Amino acid sequence: MTETTKKRRPVKRWIILALFAAGIYAAFIGPSILKPVSPVVVMPAEPTGLAIFGFQITNTILATLITDVLLILLAVGAYRFSKTGSLVPKGFYNAFEAIFEFLWNSVHGAAGKWAKRIFPVPATIFLIIFTANMIKLLPGFESIGQLKQVHEGTGYAPVKLFNIGKLNVYTIDKGHPVDVAAAVEHSSESETGAETEAHGEENSELCTACEVMPFLRGSATDLNFPFALAVITVLMTQVYGVWAQGPGYFSKFFPVKQLVSGNMFGIINFAVGILELLLEFAKILSFGFRLFGNIFAGALLLSIVGALTAVVVPAGLYLFEVFFGIIQAYVFFLLATMFISGATVGHHAEEHH
Repeated sequence: MTETTKKRRPVKRWIILALFAAGIYAAFIGPSILKPVSPVVVMPAEPTGLAIFGFQITNTILATLITDVLLILLAVGAYRFSKTGSLVPKGFYNAFEAIFEFLWNSVHGAAGKWAKRIFPVPATIFLIIFTANMIKLLPGFESIGQLKQVHEGTGYAPVKLFNIGKLNVYTIDKGHPVDVAAAVEHSSESETGAETEAHGEENSELCTACEVMPFLRGSATDLNFPFALAVITVLMTQVYGVWAQGPGYFSKFFPVKQLVSGNMFGIINFAVGILELLLEFAKILSFGFRLFGNIFAGALLLSIVGALTAVVVPAGLYLFEVFFGIIQAYVFFLLATMFISGATVGHHAEEHH
């Protein structure tokens, strides 16, 4: 162990301890405006105020775009590294190669000779889900956003922190909850005097009982994200099925030849084919709700526990979310691999690899 390494380790420990102490101070001892701001977890995605050609960009769409940009940069970096001629990857690229080797072995074990053709689809899906699940744990996700008026229950008073030009930055004061009914009654009364002249114009644009509507929210907490991946997976299953078996692939859904044969087994097989077709649509629901339910539940759990406790318990839950995010990405990847590889095999035949 070098002398430089010995000096670095104590510094890192002190930084971690300092951050831990700062978190405890903010949560339990410091002013109420330093207390953690808990986002309101809701089902539909919230608008960010951005629009492209009239199309509103929601916070989950923005998070998905960030995920896509990160994956593009990752792909460019991996491509440039492959052109260096180095046979021994280092650091980040070593982990990147280990992940891809693990994914490749999983696909090759299920798909055999079709692994090379199938691999890009489930591997891309894995990277999208994995990256989306990891970046939603970064500071600022689901905690920084716009102030929104609460229409029922309890909100919090807005507090101005600073301004950047004409942009005013606010937070909510967790130490001063505001009852919505009382706030509405108070706002209905007319304001008079110098206070109205000084603050009326500014306060008219603010909520009186506020909650945070985040700019960024985990992509998988929006039903559109997992269902889009589910539709892509099922669609590519049909594409690979036709690629491997030709038009005869659809005979498992519509066994017309067996039906016109007139025997009882032909009628039974036709009924089974209809069930197979319904099963393809059921896969979309199964895929979508599995990913959405687990990720949304994790976000809801972190929000609730973060509001009740501070520092220690949420930190443990974040570690659990990291593990769970990886497992969800791999389960989706594995199911996509099994469905697509299964489509390359004849309905009444087995392929020996």
